[in-house]
Amino acid sequence: MTTPNKTSPGAYPKQLERTGTVWETGSLAVWFLSSCRLGFIVDQLRVDNLETYWQSDGSQPHLVNVQFRRKTTVKTLCIYASYKSDESYTPSKISASVGNNFHTLQEIRPGKSVH
Repeated sequence: MTTPNKTSPGAYPKQLERTGTVWETGSLAVWFLSSCRLGFIVDQLRVDNLETYWQSDGSQPHLVNVQFRRKTTVKTLCIYASYKSDESYTPSKISASVGNNFHTLQEIRPGKSVH
């Protein structure tokens, strides 16, 4: 998700997209999951419905790999996790890494830019 301007904290991404302050870029990428339970596939992760979700079915770490076909600048990453909805599968740690290929990945921290 890219953001040309500041966005209000906690604002729902689809609402911001309608205002023109963000542009959802996930459809420009290829999504891979490290594993999934039957019926809890990548489509469930990407659909515009907070009641659906991806559920992994394998050894940890559980990974979501998003690869863009060409160089793409992503300024904001939005992840919705609800402990109240699914406490047994809600992650206790989330990390994000960026790079030009698998071998150049660098973990990013909130508020820190990686060039």
